[in-house]
Amino acid sequence: MKISNETKVGILTVVAVALLFIGYSFLKGNDVFSSDNTYYTSYQSVDGLTASKPVLVNGYQIGRVSKMTLQPDGSILTQFKISSEYKVPKNTIARIASTDLLGGKAIVFDMGNSTELAKDGDMLASGIQANIMDKVEPIQKRVETITIKLDSVLTVVNSVLDDQFQEDFKESVHSISTSLKNVELITKDVEGLVGSERKRLTTIISNLEVITNTFKNNSGQITAIMSNLNTVTDKAAKLDFQQTMDKANTAMSDFQTIVDKINKGQGSIGLLINDEKLYDNLNNASQSLDHLMKDIKEKPGKYIKLSIFGKKGEE
Repeated sequence: MKISNETKVGILTVVAVALLFIGYSFLKGNDVFSSDNTYYTSYQSVDGLTASKPVLVNGYQIGRVSKMTLQPDGSILTQFKISSEYKVPKNTIARIASTDLLGGKAIVFDMGNSTELAKDGDMLASGIQANIMDKVEPIQKRVETITIKLDSVLTVVNSVLDDQFQEDFKESVHSISTSLKNVELITKDVEGLVGSERKRLTTIISNLEVITNTFKNNSGQITAIMSNLNTVTDKAAKLDFQQTMDKANTAMSDFQTIVDKINKGQGSIGLLINDEKLYDNLNNASQSLDHLMKDIKEKPGKYIKLSIFGKKGEE
């Protein structure tokens, strides 16, 4: 059977129209050959959301935005086509979310925990996630503020870090380096001294240990000695100190009485000390005796005469 050209053209036209319809429906988010469930929600602002945008759950696509209609109150009624194989709880929230930094939008289903499932044609709760740029903007402002402050600080630092400061800083670093080297030398000297005196230190420590052990081993005797010392101290403390002081005061009083009598010329010693005539007579007698002794030495024959024949001579 021969098909005419007109028939062929007609068939091709029908096929082309069908493909055009299917493609147009697909671009609008409608899958002609699948049985999808339709859900609705209402937004006050869609902020760049358009038809055919994906519907995601944890980043996985389960459907598309199929239609958007402006309502008299200014809200936007949005229709979703979700594959019937996916069960959507009734308390699921459909949020408008950004998918990239360029402002791409999508619907993200925040799956609820209700055991009751949403039915075809049900309304879902709506929500809008914060834009990535909205989150970045406060951070950007803070970074700009910090950058301005940092620039001011660097300006001040540059004004302080002049050539003289840099030179002083270099000298300070050099001084610190020299000090550290000196400390290192001192440490080496100390180590050498300790090494050379190690035997003596060991001997001293050994002697201290012996002394400590001796005290430890003779602690009983030391305790007895301390007890005896306490006893002697107690006995000395118990002596009649007041009686001794009274006796000393009496003796001093008697001695003062004797001195007073001497000063008044009473008694032999008082007369001897206070009688000037007695003193003068004794002094004169002493002088006369001294002259006599000198005269005897010089002229012994005047006082002593001897005779050869044992007779007294005549004067």
